[in-house]
Amino acid sequence: MPEDRDWEAYKVPPTRTPVSERITSVPNPVTIFQTVFNYVVDAPVTFVREWIERQQAKNKFYYYHQKFRRVPDLSECLEGDYLCFFEAEAQWRRDRMVDQQIVEIIQERLGACKQREGPNEFQNCAKEVEQLMQVTKAYQDRYGDLGVHGNARTCLMKQKHRMIEERKAQANASQ
Repeated sequence: MPEDRDWEAYKVPPTRTPVSERITSVPNPVTIFQTVFNYVVDAPVTFVREWIERQQAKNKFYYYHQKFRRVPDLSECLEGDYLCFFEAEAQWRRDRMVDQQIVEIIQERLGACKQREGPNEFQNCAKEVEQLMQVTKAYQDRYGDLGVHGNARTCLMKQKHRMIEERKAQANASQ
C-alpha cells in the first residue's frame, strides 16, 4: 500500500473517549432566546398555518376546473336586457377562446406527428391533417372575417347571413 492514504476513502473509526460538555451555572443565552422565540413566535404561527391547511383540505377548490353556467344566447335575450347582452358577450368570448385553444392543440398534435413520422408524414399523419382541416373550417365558418373587434352580435349576424345563403342555395338547387 502506498504511504499517502486517501483519508476520505479509509476513514478512521471514532474514538471511544466521551467528549465532556462544559456545564456551568450560567445558562446559555442562545438556547434561552431560541426557546422563547419558539414558544412566542414560531409555535402560534405554525398552529395557525396548520389549522388553515386543514380547513383548506376539507374544501378543495380547483380554480382551473371552474365551470361557468351557460347563459342564453344573444338571440334569446329580450330587447333592452343589457345584462343578458353582457353575459352573452362574455359567454361568446369564452367560447371563442376555447375554440382557439382547440385549433392550437390540433396544430400541436399535427406538428408532433410530423416530427415523429419524418418522411412518412403524409401517409401516417393523414388523420391529423383531416382533423385540422375540419377544425379550422369550423373555426373559420364561425369566427372568420370578424376581425379583432368582433363580438357576439356581428358573429350572430354572420351566421344568420350564412343560413340565408344556404337556404337560397337549396331553393335554387331544388328548382
